[in-house]
Formats: sequence, C-alpha cells, structure tokens
Amino acid sequence: MPQLIISAQHLSQQIQIQHKTLTILQQINLEIVEGEQVAITGRSGSGKSTLLGILATLDRASSGELWLCGQPVHTLNEEQRAKLRLQNVGFVFQSFQLLAHLSALENVLLPLRLQPNFEYAKAVRQAETMLERVGLSDQIYQMPKVLSGGEQQRVAIARALVTQPKIIFADEPTGNLDRQTAQDIEQLLFELNREMGVTLILVTHDLNLASQCQRHYELKSGQLFVVQHDKDGG
Repeated sequence: MPQLIISAQHLSQQIQIQHKTLTILQQINLEIVEGEQVAITGRSGSGKSTLLGILATLDRASSGELWLCGQPVHTLNEEQRAKLRLQNVGFVFQSFQLLAHLSALENVLLPLRLQPNFEYAKAVRQAETMLERVGLSDQIYQMPKVLSGGEQQRVAIARALVTQPKIIFADEPTGNLDRQTAQDIEQLLFELNREMGVTLILVTHDLNLASQCQRHYELKSGQLFVVQHDKDGG
C-alpha cells in the first residue's frame, strides 16, 4: 500500500493589506501518497503558488495542519523545516533559477554541497549521472547562457532530483518553453516520476499537462476542487 506523504488539514492563508484581511486560501484539505502525480490549476491570482509554497514548507499557513513525510510541519521551527526540505524536497521553477556564473555541473552540485557528509568526488559522479539521465551528457560543463531554455530546465530538473528527494514541487515547469520543448520536459518529468518513485506536484496553467496527471485539482476563490481523480497518469 502506498504511504501518505503529504496531508494538509484545514489550511488557510490570510494577509493584511491596509487594515483589511485578504483570504488567499481557505480550509484546504489534501492528501497525497508516495509516487503520485498531482496537478493544481487555477486562474492567475487564485493562490496556486501560495499553496505550493506552503506544501513545500517554504511558507507557513495562517492556520491548519500540514504533515510532510510523517513530520508535523505546523509545529516545526524554521531550522527544522529547512532540514526537512533538504532531506525530502526538490524544486523546479518556471524561470529555471540557475546561477549564471556556474556550469551545468556546478549548478547540479549545489544541493549536494548542503548534504551532511558531503564528498566532492562522489557528488560529482552523482551530478554527472543525473545530467546524463536528463539528456545533457554533452553539456555538463556549459554555462547557462549558452544553453537553450529546454536545456536549462533539464539542468534544473537534474538539480532537483540529484539528492533523490521524495517529492518534487514544480511551479509552471514548462511555462517559459515552446510547445515541443514543453512536451519533452513533461515526458521527462513523468519518466523520472515512474523510474525514481518520486512524488510529483505540479502547479500549471497548462490543462493538457494537468490532464496527464493522476489527480487534478483546481483552485477557485481560495478553495480546492477535484477536477480529475485516479487517472493512470504519464
């Protein structure tokens, strides 16, 4: 039986703007099991990235409970949350977030440098292996500025997966790519999801991409609604 890897219970997020309270998320309940592919869609400003940030432990909800990999995130301090992220979470962003002055290999090495018992030679082998897996064996020493958008996103995916996290959070991972390149990246993410057993949680405007996931939710007026459930996926 797949194990529950994320459990969100009654999550709400509110912010104060000029003495007014703005509710971004209200009473979100969500359970995700290991290895699932889950898409979250919604109009611009619907709170998709806010929800992703909370689920990924980057931000705190105003109220509610969040459990990630069996840990009660809502009770942890920032240092404990950072450790939990380091051990279990990888991120892929729309804008790639690569460091321009580092090569593809050096970018992928970054999260490994933060791991306890870091060994340079071993880490380089891990990074090279991951870059080869995403199809960049010939671009290992290239700088981001000479890589195409699709190649930069592949570097970002390799960086997200090199520590072998349990969960990948992807925020509009194909939003800056042309249609064909986007399809290639989508296929790669689903392949890695299946091969590595990593849980994949996507925020996207692309309804076609969302429809390929096993589960699809939509955010409307701060609430989460099921669009599609228990599809084979990939």
